[in-house]
Amino acid sequence: MIISRTPFRISFFGGGTDYPAWYEKNGGAVLSTTIDKYCYLTCRSLPPFFDHRYRIVYSKIELVKDVHKIQHPVVRVCLENMDVPQGIELHHDGDLPARTGLGSSSAFTVGLLHSLYALKGIMPTKKRLADEAIHFEREVLSEAVGSQDQVAVAHGGFNKISFSQTGDYQIDPVILDRDRLDNLQNHIMLYFTGFSRIASKVARKQIENTPKKQKELATMQSMVDTAIDILCNRRDLTEFGRLLHETWMLKRSLTDKVSTNDIDQIYADARSSGAIGGKLIGAGGGGFMILFVPPKLQNKVRVKLNNLLEVKFNFETSGTQIIFHKEDPII
Repeated sequence: MIISRTPFRISFFGGGTDYPAWYEKNGGAVLSTTIDKYCYLTCRSLPPFFDHRYRIVYSKIELVKDVHKIQHPVVRVCLENMDVPQGIELHHDGDLPARTGLGSSSAFTVGLLHSLYALKGIMPTKKRLADEAIHFEREVLSEAVGSQDQVAVAHGGFNKISFSQTGDYQIDPVILDRDRLDNLQNHIMLYFTGFSRIASKVARKQIENTPKKQKELATMQSMVDTAIDILCNRRDLTEFGRLLHETWMLKRSLTDKVSTNDIDQIYADARSSGAIGGKLIGAGGGGFMILFVPPKLQNKVRVKLNNLLEVKFNFETSGTQIIFHKEDPII
């Protein structure tokens, strides 16, 4: 029996520059952190008493004999390529809903790979997990995904992730003292807008628009270093909030699918109640929104957005982990 735990992530700046359509010509950079909300995958060898060989439990239950007939695309391609000789039982649980901008799809892929390797008695590096997750999602399944989520959730922590034109990446932890980090975290509120979406549909439109949005994406990429300078050189933290507002305005201009009238109203209500800035997390179109709000004004925002769900969270640094490992008895 294996249980993997893989964190979700919040991306602050640079989202959109982690797509090959951008970084293969310009390089790319993002600033993100993982949080203490997780994707859990329980995996074990399936005892040979059943008509099915694979039992896959997520929002539906699949009982199949042939790995090629598994409907869940990520589970299917991972099992097809991982050379797992025995039958598998797999259960998925998440702290937060899928399709909400927190990198949940990549957390699932990374956690699944981690679990299957552990089942085979292999301890892969976090880089290997991230690289293979990128390969399966983008190359094998042809999904319109970037590269930041897989890297972030595999490694964990508050990082600048830089992408070269070759697709290689470098991870630079953002080093802040405890008080500064706590102060930043205490200014950030996380809200579920109530709308889920399929990120690839939003992302495909953004990728199509990349040639026409060079100036906007270059500015969004430059904001990564500006944000790090604000944090590390102890500039007024409200500058970080104003920068979030600027990047959201730019992000909204990339495609008409990034925001909606309802989301714009949520953001306007938050700003009128004391939020300095904020943005939808992920590709856009729905999901979770972060708001940068001075602690003394956060109750005003809560009152204004009392019809939405606020989620309390903390930054985390562990990345994907195997939190339980026990040899299955031989039958």
